[in-house]
Amino acid sequence: MERLRPTGSLPLMATVVFVHAHPDDEAIATAGTMAGLAEAGHRVVLLTATGGELGEVPDGLLAEGETLAERRAVELAEAARMLGVARVESLGYLDSGMEGEPTNRAPGCFAMADVEEAAAKLAAILVEESAEAVVAYDEHGGYGHPDHVQVHRVGVRAGQLAGTPRVFMATQDRDYFRSLLDDGSDSAWAPSEEMAEGMETMGEPGTRISTEVDVTAWLGAKRAAMRAHASQIADDSFFLAMPDDVFERVWSKEWYIQVTPPVPDPFDGPRRPGLLDGRAGVGAG
Repeated sequence: MERLRPTGSLPLMATVVFVHAHPDDEAIATAGTMAGLAEAGHRVVLLTATGGELGEVPDGLLAEGETLAERRAVELAEAARMLGVARVESLGYLDSGMEGEPTNRAPGCFAMADVEEAAAKLAAILVEESAEAVVAYDEHGGYGHPDHVQVHRVGVRAGQLAGTPRVFMATQDRDYFRSLLDDGSDSAWAPSEEMAEGMETMGEPGTRISTEVDVTAWLGAKRAAMRAHASQIADDSFFLAMPDDVFERVWSKEWYIQVTPPVPDPFDGPRRPGLLDGRAGVGAG
């Protein structure tokens, strides 16, 4: 990735708002991009829709009287600090739980939120920040979680309401992950059968990807941000147990689909390297 690259007389600094469903999603999906943008001098704003109240938590991790939401807020603040995030906000909805759970329809949960109302809340932040770009999720939220799907609906609509110049959907390149499963490389690590099945179906086909960001230079920050979310990502988890070489192969790229301004779908041209093409970009190089 290249450093800041100004274009014409446009400002050197822009604000990018990343919208995630729960604390820790930012570390997994977009941490490298966020760290790269922050290092290049851009203002990075992180917004979570929920406090992640329904996440699993190891026995004995929480202090007496401490809630999981409280712990996750502390973890999120630390991860954001590591990534250079300038502002952290929450939409204030409750975690909806995994797909198919009764909590998907609980009062106050994000999955049940009125899209226009939630989008108006987010749009107000986009306008306040004069955001150049907003990043939400793809149409199925990467893997179908109700809160992730709702982030797509709310994030894209908020971009419309606010008139944000660039709207992106964070996703995964399904074809890339399939290639990793099939490459036959010798490694002491391999995903479980269940994880491998998940990697086969998450994200979107490579033909839909418009923006691929090489985050190799920020893998240390990405891994540290994951580790900061200790209540959800243990050291022996799928995410952190990988040897360094495998971690680099799996996590050295982050992918986006540009919604606004529109690009052809499927995208037949070369992938764009950064989220801020036409102003100042963190690009591939």
